Amino acid sequence: MLNRVILIGRLTRDPELRYTPSGVAVTQFTIAVDRPFTSQGGEREADFIPVVTWRQLAETCANYLRKGRLTAVEGRIQVRNYENNEGKRVYVTEVIADNVRFLESNREGGSGGGQREENPFGGGSAGGNSNRSSNFSRSNQDPFSDDGKPIDISDDDLPF
Repeated sequence: MLNRVILIGRLTRDPELRYTPSGVAVTQFTIAVDRPFTSQGGEREADFIPVVTWRQLAETCANYLRKGRLTAVEGRIQVRNYENNEGKRVYVTEVIADNVRFLESNREGGSGGGQREENPFGGGSAGGNSNRSSNFSRSNQDPFSDDGKPIDISDDDLPF
């Protein structure tokens, strides 16, 4: 069986960092993920996906993610339920993230004098696999931009 999800979207608000009674950090945030089609009115629609991170990843996300930032989330879908104050059963579906990648640098400092936000993971990733190399540099360069050079990829690197 497999329960794995990868999402890329923008944060709808700053992450909320809390601690459990035993002192474990937990962060919750929501990302807006565009749907691949438009509505009948020609408008683009999005899904708003709740994400939960734990421990060190939670603290890192709370420190470095902000509303509007483009972010990739890798994790698993979890469905839980509880009984609310009115005795009604409430179901919650959320992504429990074990890897979060920051896909762009700080968007706030547009011109010159702003303070630069440093990312302890080299501008790219946070999470369970922090030893992965990141394609994102601190210099705001788009790693996928077309610089006119051919891309050298061996057949062994292709997933198909």
